[in-house]
Amino acid sequence: MGETEDFSNSHVLEKPDARQNTQREMSAEIQAISAGYGKSVNAGGAVLTQPRLDYPPYRSSILRHPTKSLHHADPETIELFSPAFGHQDVNPLESDLTIVHAGEPQGERIVVAGKVLDGDGRPVAGQLVEIWQANAAGRYIHKRDQHPAPIDPNFTGVGRCITGADGSYSFTTIKPGAYPWKNHLNAWRPAHIHFSLFGSEFTQRIVTQMYFPGDQLFPLDPIYQSIVDQHARDRLVATYNHELTSPEWALGYNWDIVLTGSKRTWTENEALGVEGDDHE
Repeated sequence: MGETEDFSNSHVLEKPDARQNTQREMSAEIQAISAGYGKSVNAGGAVLTQPRLDYPPYRSSILRHPTKSLHHADPETIELFSPAFGHQDVNPLESDLTIVHAGEPQGERIVVAGKVLDGDGRPVAGQLVEIWQANAAGRYIHKRDQHPAPIDPNFTGVGRCITGADGSYSFTTIKPGAYPWKNHLNAWRPAHIHFSLFGSEFTQRIVTQMYFPGDQLFPLDPIYQSIVDQHARDRLVATYNHELTSPEWALGYNWDIVLTGSKRTWTENEALGVEGDDHE
């Protein structure tokens, strides 16, 4: 997963089995795992707030996480002092994905805003936040994305900003569309936006995804469902916010990112495996 998830998890996964599972079969697997987790929690088992790394319904998950013991390695000196982002490094206009090209992008214009917080609710200022996403038709501008949906010549789908003193960020963009992927027969990913946060050094980078409320694909998606705890999954879903909505211009969504603690936002931190929950 990580920074390559946007394409490798979309339309060009590893070759599927000769006989692909149907969505009905996949949903049965998801429901069985969910029921087993519910029984475990009711019996006093641990609450799991991060995704299961080896989640069978997500067919390629076994290929996307370490299978052997990890070895600690000291980062290079430059990784402890970079990146250093200042006002000259990131232009405020980079947070508006709708003005990159000469023409207007197609689709529903939205504003996504929120705060980056630590586990105690304190704002994290000066944080580089990057996003990337599919266009309104569910298509990425990438040579490996070849599913038959139109490319929007006026929408590249990437942006970035620096959090303010109160930890706030804001992006103006287009609501992405759902798209097919080859995990199983007739598999579709819910609409989502990828978020990357760098911290104060490259070795602190985390990647996550934000979803939109009320998506009917939630119960069908193995990636979303790999977070087996419903409360943890809910923290990935933005909230419609009418105060953020601009009259005759854009709908507003609020989504806060919590970096640490029991309410932390799910991250694609597979490099550390299960131990990643203890390394912030």
